[in-house]
Amino acid sequence: MTGRKGASGREAHRKLGVDLFNGTWKLIEKRRRTKAEDLRMIHMAHASRYHWSLVGKPTNGAVGEWQVSHVYAILGRAEPALYHAERCLEICRANRLDDWQLAFAYEALARASAVAGRRGDLRKHLAAAFRAGMKIKEKEDRDLLIRDLKTIPAVRKTRV
Repeated sequence: MTGRKGASGREAHRKLGVDLFNGTWKLIEKRRRTKAEDLRMIHMAHASRYHWSLVGKPTNGAVGEWQVSHVYAILGRAEPALYHAERCLEICRANRLDDWQLAFAYEALARASAVAGRRGDLRKHLAAAFRAGMKIKEKEDRDLLIRDLKTIPAVRKTRV
């Protein structure tokens, strides 16, 4: 597909990006996943991000990086969750995305920081997400951010 030019190739990448994103989201929402489904969720999120990188806009890239980070965070994989959350924020900053995209970049960083056990970073990114969230134009998007922020787990002390 990467060698194809024209609207049909672009449309195929767009459709795959959408379908893979939505498929990933269904797996995210599934209460009990198998190990095979967890792996499929990782691959689908990366594949969606890839297809959007070929035909999407900066917003699609930021959302794709957010989703990849979210997948790794819910699977308890701190390092890739942090990496993709940072990429999301980089895309937002480089392209001056400052509405819901920026708020969700900080949400991803907060969630990944919680998984990594970084209390200070969790607090810092939660505060940044909330500040950015108060600037979101659409009430529905602001409400979604607040609901998502409430699902970020607290950092727990580990016993040695």
